[in-house]
Amino acid sequence: MSLYDRLAALHGQRPWGAFLDAGTGPASMRWLLKLPTSRWTAVTAAHDMAERTAREIAQAARCQDRLVHGNWMDADLLAGERYDTVLADYLLGAIEGYAPYWQDQLFARLRPLVGGRLYVIGLNPYVHGRPEDPAGRLVNDIARLRDACFLLAGDQPYREYPLEWTLRQLERANLRVVDAEVMAISYRERFVHSQLDMCTQAITQLDSRGLAVRLQEEIAELRQRALAYIAREGGLRHGHDYLIVAEPV
Repeated sequence: MSLYDRLAALHGQRPWGAFLDAGTGPASMRWLLKLPTSRWTAVTAAHDMAERTAREIAQAARCQDRLVHGNWMDADLLAGERYDTVLADYLLGAIEGYAPYWQDQLFARLRPLVGGRLYVIGLNPYVHGRPEDPAGRLVNDIARLRDACFLLAGDQPYREYPLEWTLRQLERANLRVVDAEVMAISYRERFVHSQLDMCTQAITQLDSRGLAVRLQEEIAELRQRALAYIAREGGLRHGHDYLIVAEPV
């Protein structure tokens, strides 16, 4: 069962109503477009993500729906609005590039917008130490190479936060946690390609073409090793996602 399927099961028979996708992308939009919402607003701080999502919804958005390019650090963003359902889908980790060191303010910022339920999908940090199992080492190698390429290109890597930290921040934002679940991850080919393609994109910005060539060789070698492992074992089983259901106090 996917995280979106589990979220829908936890939502039950409640109407989705007015829906806010607080950190949108093609994946969440594909799911959102299937829901019987009365209207939706989707927000992203990334220009390229806004363009990709706009193409995704070109034929499906209704007149009452909207895609908004904005940053949650902007106090005027969606000021005075309220939504029956709010989704923060991997938003904690993603906003590091647009609002660094601000994650402890995110849920207090979203709180006035939550009329019914807030769903938080997050990723427990997995880049630490040196995992003993081969799958864990491969996932860590991919993440470390991705982050190194981001830093060399002058960009900010993701910063994920564990479930316990997120639960504390929700409570501090006056949101009551109704449910929380942890789900084991088995990464497949799509994960490998998406993460390493970001590496390839980042190194196009390097001034040192010699370094870029060496990194490209590392990317290709790691891609080959990871895909071979997946073909042999069926996936890279490492780490956990979490899903939190919260409501205003």
